[in-house]
Amino acid sequence: MDVELLLKEISFSAVRSGGPGGQHANKVSSKVILQFNIQQTKALSDLERVTATHQLSTKISKDNVITLSCDESRSQHKNKEIVVQRFILLMKSALAKPKRRVPTKVSKAIRAKRIESKKKMAIKKSLRQKPKWD
Repeated sequence: MDVELLLKEISFSAVRSGGPGGQHANKVSSKVILQFNIQQTKALSDLERVTATHQLSTKISKDNVITLSCDESRSQHKNKEIVVQRFILLMKSALAKPKRRVPTKVSKAIRAKRIESKKKMAIKKSLRQKPKWD
């Protein structure tokens, strides 16, 4: 994954942020929307593209576009920085290889301990029964 090339392929748009804020919120476009087309990118190899598409399938639209937005700050520049950081983190986590699971085995001592406890429980329960008068 080439981060610099990835950042060049991102498109940004600024819109008015919702919520309270008075006159300032009504005239300033501080919310930043980041859009990235995952199928047309040259920053990812074919394998990376398939992996990212699979991992981010819930975040990708029908047009194969990832859309992230940020309106945390009143500054458009700060929101742009935040959304870019989120995007890079999202892509890195999507392309990270999962750790291989090492299968474990139950030891003989633990198996023997389990069987012994089962035997003790069986004896305890058998002593609860009414005596037979044969």
